[in-house]
Amino acid sequence: MKAAVYYENGAPDVFRYEEVPDPECHRKGIIVRVEAVSIEGGDTLNRFRGALVTKPHIVGYQAAGEVVQIGEEVEGIKVGDKVVTTGAFGSHAELRAVPARTAWVIPEGMDVREAAAIPVPFGTAHDCLFEFGRMKQGEIVLVQAGASGVGVAAIQLAARAGASMVLATASSDERLERLKPLGLTHGINYQRDDVALEVARLTDKHMADVIVDSVGGPTLQSSIMSLAYRGRVSMVGQAGREPMKVDVGSMMGGNRSLSGVFLGAEIATDRVHNNIQQLIQDVADGKLKVVIDKTFALSDAAEAHRYIESRQAVGRVLLIP
Repeated sequence: MKAAVYYENGAPDVFRYEEVPDPECHRKGIIVRVEAVSIEGGDTLNRFRGALVTKPHIVGYQAAGEVVQIGEEVEGIKVGDKVVTTGAFGSHAELRAVPARTAWVIPEGMDVREAAAIPVPFGTAHDCLFEFGRMKQGEIVLVQAGASGVGVAAIQLAARAGASMVLATASSDERLERLKPLGLTHGINYQRDDVALEVARLTDKHMADVIVDSVGGPTLQSSIMSLAYRGRVSMVGQAGREPMKVDVGSMMGGNRSLSGVFLGAEIATDRVHNNIQQLIQDVADGKLKVVIDKTFALSDAAEAHRYIESRQAVGRVLLIP
């Protein structure tokens, strides 16, 4: 099969488009012929500095396509089904092998490209808001990096759950404008404005009850300073690639809390697996929307990663084998 691989970490130009051996099917796993790869934030971070589990390494968490082989112990999935899959690596390829437990059947008639962009961002956003953020109807929500895949999902989920205000940050007014149809109440251009001061102004100093922060670095401290009394931050990534420097003492006066969130730690549980299947169904039913910014050929993985890192995208960028 063909795959986008690299032999060392670094900038997007480390990618090579090469022939590599086909993956083997585990007795509890499946092989999928990939039709769409959703490039996740962790994919770019892993390419930059993650472990090379294999060499050459095929990066990538998430991809969707058609099942072409199943292991002898697999139930509930059959050859010919369309599924969306997650895994620690291996999405940037024509074929991928995953445990059947981290695959979800795509409803008949649903766009495979849309399904490809659901499990990690929508599942993560849901956990950040509800499982760990304990969001309740009427609360104010702030989404850092609102134009990201997790951000696009979190804005919709918060609005659907009855948030009184949904605030989000992005690098430009144009990107923020594109988020308004998804349920954004007010956008904050972090390139121009101090986020905490803007949150105070927009909320009449109430601040945010729940914050979803996928950026980390100095942004995490900004999130903490944007919290209301008893506010909760769900920290879910390090897209900013800068060290986490947090003044924990700044949380005490307001009885605030910070939770680290990693969907992968619970993705094989019944709770998360069933929740993701429901989110896929919600998109299929038109209750939630997947935003696809651009598609690239799998052979153009370097260009796609470069585009993501330019911070121009709104929603997900896909690779098509």
